[in-house]
Amino acid sequence: MSGARSKPGRNPQQARQIQRIERIGTGVRPHRIAALLVVLAGLVALGIAYFAQDVLLLVPCELCLWERWPYRIVIALGIVAALLPRKPGRVVLGLAALTFLANVGIAFFHVGVEFHWWLSPLPECNGILTPGAPLPATPGRPCDAPVYLIPHLPVSMSAMDFLNSLVLFLLLTAYLMRKPKRF
Repeated sequence: MSGARSKPGRNPQQARQIQRIERIGTGVRPHRIAALLVVLAGLVALGIAYFAQDVLLLVPCELCLWERWPYRIVIALGIVAALLPRKPGRVVLGLAALTFLANVGIAFFHVGVEFHWWLSPLPECNGILTPGAPLPATPGRPCDAPVYLIPHLPVSMSAMDFLNSLVLFLLLTAYLMRKPKRF
């Protein structure tokens, strides 16, 4: 913006007009851009999950359904962060980063169930039902049966979710750890 003043032959009115033109587009704060990217990431992740379920007819297990909740929460947090001023918005983005980290844990747990490192504590996943209790209203797919989105690629959807959540957590944390620029 200082380049507008230093050019010879420009009067002060022209310099102010050029400064106004140069400022166009800087009205969107970086935390709002980050918040909208968080919302977009949540929508894309849920979109892929629902596409796999409804179009590709891949049946999710109970842990798969649990892995969707953090994305719903992140979408809401991203919308709230986009509406808030910079400091509170960054705090809400920090909560979104923690939500991504929670999903890393859920997805890692699900990968462990798929690899038979441990059993799932959810009765729907192990075929263990409580006597006298009603049947669960969840899909009948066991949690230790991996669901593969891409044929011939031995990476289950829960492993993809683990990697996706980990990358999103790291990117959002890196953004939040940098010193915010003042405009």
